[in-house]
Parts: sequence; C-alpha cells; structure tokens
Amino acid sequence: MSIKKTEFGVFNSNKIDLFTLKNNNGIEVQITNYGATITSLKVPNSKGLIENIACGFDTLDGYFDKTYVENSPYFGSTVGRYCSQIKDSKFSLNGKNYQLKANCGDNNLHGGVTGFDKKIWTAEEAHDNALKMTLYSKDLEEGFPGNVEVSVTFTLTEDNTLKIDYSATPDQDTPIALTNHTYFNLDAFSSNIENHIAQVHTSKRQVMDDTGAGTGEIANISGNTDDLRKGKKIGDVHNAMGDGFEHFYIFDNPNFNLQEVATIKSETSGRKLTVSSSEPCMLLYTGKYTSDEIKRENGEQYGKYKGFCCETHRYQNGPNIENSPGTITKAGEEFKSTTVFKFEW
Repeated sequence: MSIKKTEFGVFNSNKIDLFTLKNNNGIEVQITNYGATITSLKVPNSKGLIENIACGFDTLDGYFDKTYVENSPYFGSTVGRYCSQIKDSKFSLNGKNYQLKANCGDNNLHGGVTGFDKKIWTAEEAHDNALKMTLYSKDLEEGFPGNVEVSVTFTLTEDNTLKIDYSATPDQDTPIALTNHTYFNLDAFSSNIENHIAQVHTSKRQVMDDTGAGTGEIANISGNTDDLRKGKKIGDVHNAMGDGFEHFYIFDNPNFNLQEVATIKSETSGRKLTVSSSEPCMLLYTGKYTSDEIKRENGEQYGKYKGFCCETHRYQNGPNIENSPGTITKAGEEFKSTTVFKFEW
C-alpha cells in the first residue's frame, strides 16, 4: 500500500499537504501536516456503505473559517505541548515558576494560543501504510521550558485499526501530554451521537473545578449516572445529567501499558469503535460546546452532540497535581504514548 499526497492549501506562504491512507477493507483516512490533523475518516457500515465518520474540512480554508476559529473545536488535530487545561496558566518545576499563555479564561488550554494544532509538521512515509510527522518545539514556546523534538506516527492496518504513536524528547524537564482530537459520529452525521452506546472501563473520574481544571481529586463513580462500565446510551446519560459529557476518566495503568479503555457503538449503522491506549486518562467529550453553524464544504452538518471525542492523555492540569503520573518528561528522556482506534461494522 502506498500513501497518496496532494496539495491541501497554503498557510503563511507554505504549501500544506494532504495524505491519504487506505486499506483493502474500505477504510480511508486523510491527514494534513497542518496541525497533524485528521481531516476525514471513511469507514463502511454494516451494509457496506463507506461514509465519513469524522468532523473536518476538505480544504485548508475550512480551518480558518471565522465560525470555526471562534468556536475552536480542534477537529482532528494533534494537541500539545500539554493538552487540556492547566490552572491559571502556570506551574512550578525544579524550583522555577513558569507562566504560560492563557487562552481559556485564565487557564492554558491544549498548549496555548499557538499549540501544536496550529503548527506545520514535517511529514514522511515511515513504513507500510504509516505516516510520520515531526515537529520542533522551541524553549519557552507558549511559556513551556525546553526544546522538544516531537513525532506522531499514524498507521492504518489491514485489521482495521488506526494506530497513533507519539514520541517527544526534551532537553529540559518539561510537561508533555499529547493527544488526538478527532470527533467521531458512527452514523456518518445522519443524526447526532445520542443513540450511540458508550462503555468506559473504569469507575474513576477526575474532578474539575468551576474553571474546568483538574483539582487532583479522583472520584469513585460506581453506580452513578456517568458510570459507563456496563455500557449506556449516551442520550440517556445526557438526559439524566442534564448536560453533555466532558468527563476525564482515570485508568489504573502504572506502567503505561496498552490496554482497552472504551468502546462506542451504533446499532443504527453497525459501526463499533474500540479505543485502546497506554495513557492513564481519557476525556470523553460529546461536543456540547460545538457550534451548530459549522459544516463541511459538502454540507455535512456538525454541532452540539454531533460528534464524540475519546482524548487519551496524561492528567489534565497535571503540572499542578502532585504525583500525577508521567506529567513531567525529564531532559533527554523519551515521552512515549500509543492510542489505537479499531473499527468494526
């Protein structure tokens, strides 16, 4: 299998590329080197109809549309240097205080004003049906210490998995947490995702404060509405909570081993997504803040509850939480992380 490369647009006088990976079972994923972003993901349904199940755009211009930029949903992007919110945009490390750029009230969200999602990555074919993208993040970029060499490798396999491997090596101790921010709709946007059945394999959730930052407290949610270990219809839980999901589920994974963490399925389309990750945390987000005015160029409609995210990463606000696992990567050491999305239909 080979990777097809086409032109996607121009950003700051730089030509931006789009890469298409396909397998022999009908899965096709398109990824641009602007933000190492998944722009579309086509998967068959139970009747063999191949449809797009990921929020995104067919041209680079879509990512600069005024409504999209102001809503900032991070469709499909690679997020870093540290994803989710860091309280008050500051932390202390090795006796020094670091002030980050605030872009979510007083907090730093997804790496700051110009995070990895807004960078041009260098792309190359890595091995069979794999695309590797690399980035160099400079010392004090968005306020984070240390120069960091970053890579993310997307591999599409014949057993219908999209594997994402992250690597990052800093020259100073620094917080690192990387994730992919794809929004999925297993019914290909013919309806919202409230009929999907979600199962998450844990009874623990990170507690957030009123700003949306983690407090360090881990709640036991056994038997609660948001306990998804047995699988529940998303719409039923939305109704019971009176709100959408923005839940940071916590897994027991002290050695950062790859393990299954969640499954989402639709009985309507027959599609099923199984998520495995080496990370200790996963944000289940059902797009409650996504603007209903956003749509793909072909009219594919996005908006509130039209897509869900399974963002696997380190603890949000980890730099301010004592003993949060793997939050700081030491100088010269390698941050490594793997997440696998497996599709069935």
